[in-house]
Amino acid sequence: MSARPISNLRWWIGGLLFLSTVINYLDRQTLALLAPFLKQEYHWKNTDYANLLIVFRVGYSLGQTVFGRVLDRLGTRRGISLTVLSYSIVAMATSTARGFFSFATFRGLLGAAESANWPGATKAVAEWFPRTERALATALFDSGSSIGGALAPFIVLGIYARWGWRASFVVPGALGFFWLVLWRRMYYSPRNHPRISQKELEMITADSRLANESIDENDKPLRMSVLLRLPQTWGAILAKALTDPVWFFIADWFPIYLVAKGIPLQSGLIAVWIPFIAADLGNFFGGIVYGALIKHGWTVGAALKSICIFGSIGVLLLIPTIFTANLYVLTILFAVSTFSFTAYSTIANVLPSDLFFSQSVASVSGLAGTGAGIGTIVAFKLIGYFSDQPRVSATHSFDQIIIAASLVPMAGMFLILWLVRNTDATRRRLVREI
Repeated sequence: MSARPISNLRWWIGGLLFLSTVINYLDRQTLALLAPFLKQEYHWKNTDYANLLIVFRVGYSLGQTVFGRVLDRLGTRRGISLTVLSYSIVAMATSTARGFFSFATFRGLLGAAESANWPGATKAVAEWFPRTERALATALFDSGSSIGGALAPFIVLGIYARWGWRASFVVPGALGFFWLVLWRRMYYSPRNHPRISQKELEMITADSRLANESIDENDKPLRMSVLLRLPQTWGAILAKALTDPVWFFIADWFPIYLVAKGIPLQSGLIAVWIPFIAADLGNFFGGIVYGALIKHGWTVGAALKSICIFGSIGVLLLIPTIFTANLYVLTILFAVSTFSFTAYSTIANVLPSDLFFSQSVASVSGLAGTGAGIGTIVAFKLIGYFSDQPRVSATHSFDQIIIAASLVPMAGMFLILWLVRNTDATRRRLVREI
């Protein structure tokens, strides 16, 4: 007797991808939240902390391209299982660190292990969702980063206050093992899933039939030499390279930024979690509006570019934060900026699945992640350098960084307008028409 179909199964799959991202961010945010305390215990400067973040980014950047390619060859179910198992083990092992070099080793390994989450989730979305729903599905799993960031202060600092910093690495890391049980039970490709209804399967595969796209899981991805010659690939890479550094500045440096502004971390928790909640809302705003515009007759290209323009303008509200140290004004300005930014970054994340056919989605997403990693490494090195400058008063040590963070997404927006378009590669069916 066959199992009863699950209604709207694709959204259950989307929920699993969301939970994976929440756990992923809990693991990586632990160091950022403990940094003010670890800096005192181990006598680190901002440049030392920046180097720890850079080690993570090096592992993350290299891993994105490598594991993106592996995911396209290994398959979504096995590939994501491997990455969650790996980063859960490394996150827990960080509790054994004894100083800068052991922290650096674990952060590098964590970065490499976590790197497959976004290429894997993007590939899963391409497999399970029709084109009109991909931005919303991407927003769902990507919102796990802001939910994870919002939950992390309460979980990590609560554990730290009761049991110390070592336990703060163990508990979030252990969550991945529970998630793996759900994933192995729930995730199969649509054509092989025992609980999918015929109606939902037909809806999911309709885009492939309309585009005459092969859905043979054994089809090979485009060669890297081909992908790197396409402007659409570079549009996806630069979209991430010029947006992710801004988000990771907020995620990894915000507690230190608040302390530099003279705001004690314990009393400034509102400023830590409200921008993450706003970011979560921005994710869904971008995804919902994107899908609505397409359903109302906009082309994919026009819809995604309009949201990029909106988001890049909203991020400019970071600039007024340099003129205030008021907790509530800072919170509001960062909240509006992160709302706008994540609407924009949702489009950056969905580009690989909307521009490329399913067999190459994880490869392109991995390349984009590597570009984002390189951009973030450069940004973190500059942040560490400029925030440690002795000639700058403490409350203004991040002013130059904030101005740059507000302007870089605007440059990314102009590059998306230029590179993401229909070309000869579209006519040759190397990429999707937008």
